[in-house]
Amino acid sequence: MKKLLTILATSLVIASTLLAQAAGETTDKETIRIGISQLMAHPALDDIAQGIVDALEEDGIMADVDIQNANGDVSTASSIAQLFKDEGMDVVVGIATPTAQALANVFDDIPVVFATVTDVEAAGLDGLSNVCGTSDAVPFEEHFQLIKEVSGARTIGMVYTAGEANGLASMERMKAICEENGIGFVSSSVSNSSEVRQAAQSIVDRVDAVYVANDNAVISAIASLSEVCLEAGVPLFSADTTSAFGTDVFIACGFNYYKSGLLTGEAVSRIISGESPEDIGTLYLTDLEYYVNLDVAQELGIDVPQSILDDAVYVIQDGEDIMAE
Repeated sequence: MKKLLTILATSLVIASTLLAQAAGETTDKETIRIGISQLMAHPALDDIAQGIVDALEEDGIMADVDIQNANGDVSTASSIAQLFKDEGMDVVVGIATPTAQALANVFDDIPVVFATVTDVEAAGLDGLSNVCGTSDAVPFEEHFQLIKEVSGARTIGMVYTAGEANGLASMERMKAICEENGIGFVSSSVSNSSEVRQAAQSIVDRVDAVYVANDNAVISAIASLSEVCLEAGVPLFSADTTSAFGTDVFIACGFNYYKSGLLTGEAVSRIISGESPEDIGTLYLTDLEYYVNLDVAQELGIDVPQSILDDAVYVIQDGEDIMAE
């Protein structure tokens, strides 16, 4: 999977010209300017950004692409949105919910494309004529059944970001599923990634398993969260396979975020070719991937069902992905 070598608050120049298309008719050459606002740097979001850039290249679109990193700060995301407006961007892309919301708040006539927003409706991004994008709607029921099957948990814990619509909605959804099935639920909220370790420590002794959804602040601190869980002998289940590598995550079940970036880039290409965001709407990811860490399983004393191993795309044993051999 391709990785971004660097994400800086500077322009990434792919090329300088595009033969503009409008309603199928060729017009004069002009430079298309695309602004990408990324919430923060972590493997999944980095892969999305790279996928967008690669999709534009594969479609033969030559444009000036400016990638800005909000470093997890909502006010910075708002500043980036205003910067893109001042610079006269033709299309803007928000990677993650807060950056997409910030762009939609500033732009009402320029196309806004969101990338992997989990709950589009809760984020207030549906029904806007100039907004479209991709959603990584989490299969919470499937994740719940996975946790129950593998760990037999009677109480599930969750760390979430209270100030992010996606984080709050995810927590409420998993809480509701647990209550419907007579399973205990304990949560702890954070406002940023620096609080994740402490939040995990506050609940890990009261739960049988911990679950993390597509919550960017929490995912960016997944190494700390997984370390706390393993030390306490509690399995950590994640909705993001990309960030699981090199951590003590037990099982992850999620989407390939590079492919998500490609799908988002295709939406941008369709807009440049003359299609309206309203007609594109929300594009949903569908292909789930499983990641299983057998080293963690052995340390926790948990047997992983063969059916899950058979479906796994990534299996870690002795520190290596044996599926890559």
